[in-house]
Amino acid sequence: MNDSIGDGNAQRNPVSEKLDLKTKLAYGVGDLGPAVTANISVFFLLVFFTNVAGIPAGLAGSILMIGKIWDGINDPVVGFLTDKTKSRRWGRRLPWMFYGAIPFGIFFFLQWIVPRFSAHQSNNIWPLFWYYVVIGVISQAFYTVVNLPYTAMTPELTQDYDERTSLNSFRFTFSIGGSILSLILTQIIFFLISDRQQQYLVLAGICTIISILALYCCVYGVRDRILAFEAKRIQIEEPPSLPFNEQLKIVFTNRAFLFVIGIYLFSWLGVQITASIIPYFVVDCMRLKESDVPTLMIAVQGTALLMLFVWGALSKKVGKKIVYFLGMSLWIIAAAGLFFLQPGQIALMYFMAVMAGIGVSTAYLIPWSMIPDVIELDELQTGQRREGIFYGFMVLLQKFGLAFGLFLVGNALQIAGFKEAVVGQTTLPIQPESALLAIRIAVGPIPTICLIFGLILTYFYPITREMHAEIMLKLKEREENTGNEE
Repeated sequence: MNDSIGDGNAQRNPVSEKLDLKTKLAYGVGDLGPAVTANISVFFLLVFFTNVAGIPAGLAGSILMIGKIWDGINDPVVGFLTDKTKSRRWGRRLPWMFYGAIPFGIFFFLQWIVPRFSAHQSNNIWPLFWYYVVIGVISQAFYTVVNLPYTAMTPELTQDYDERTSLNSFRFTFSIGGSILSLILTQIIFFLISDRQQQYLVLAGICTIISILALYCCVYGVRDRILAFEAKRIQIEEPPSLPFNEQLKIVFTNRAFLFVIGIYLFSWLGVQITASIIPYFVVDCMRLKESDVPTLMIAVQGTALLMLFVWGALSKKVGKKIVYFLGMSLWIIAAAGLFFLQPGQIALMYFMAVMAGIGVSTAYLIPWSMIPDVIELDELQTGQRREGIFYGFMVLLQKFGLAFGLFLVGNALQIAGFKEAVVGQTTLPIQPESALLAIRIAVGPIPTICLIFGLILTYFYPITREMHAEIMLKLKEREENTGNEE
């Protein structure tokens, strides 16, 4: 029985209006592990497949697509299951993070091993291909197990409209900080170790340890606040739970939710397509060294980190929509400019990286600050809280889009004549002009189009600060009426 979380316990430890610094920091550090591992994967996994494992670009893109599609499919399932989880010790979300952290780290590490049946000859490519498909699918499954319950905790930690933006600022400070940390580690390891395969193996091992420790710090740091919310939640009688397919119908009839997933999809298509193609752009188009790749990425992520709290403070004054418009506009200018950059224009390249970083920070901050508002609108309309399934489908559709984007990038490179490396070779092949043009299109025009679509959807997003205040007032009145009846 959940009574041990209990009514009396809720009275002794009520959920305060404001979060303390300790809880915000603990929640923020929970995104460090997934950020470190995801960042390394986004920036380097495609490059690792083509330039270390020797897999053709089209097949490499297919591996990433399969993993992302599976990752998307299991998101709403895990979200639904976390909504149904009952644990007196941990609540609904934390058991998934606690038990999933170690397997998550192990299977992330296994992605960076080149097995003995490596692709020295073309007939050995398929065993290697299927090894990475299987490990990638399992790795993505455990990523969902730890990351989706984590993201779904935001509306449980605070019900304040502006404090959610503040809480997400802490989250993405650690997220972007983790990205920067992983890039600094990459730069150090690339400098100290010359063998490409060993570089990625050492990097993956260090990132695995960091990710596991960060997840456990989060679990223990937010536990008291989550259990206080659970104690309050179970006092309110909810309507009987609907079947999974009925919940799907409700989710996709929530107009505001459809806008949020669209905004998030197009924002992150821009982020991840750019991130996956940047290593090729730096080395092949700008003719710089592989060790220069982390430096450029640090410029982007460092700027995004510094701007998080600036955008968070500004959103309280002018609103989430205007902040998103400002950030995305700068990023569009930078993305368009990258297409025309030529070798030798290094200072201009870093200037555009800084401009892009200003926009990237709003892609992190704003969509994730919108989704809790959508969940409360659904609670007002249906009487139930479905954080897990909403977050699950938000991430599912985003990952389907990313899977398709990565598949297109990989296959476009292969069609354009991109030459993959041979396992063990010390120098990378020189790419033909057709491949260089494909890289430029992927780094400039394609992200620009995605960001413009995101701006259009943001303009029509319906929930304002005033509308959210009205939603919360009605929810509070319903809660008080329920209490009076008891």
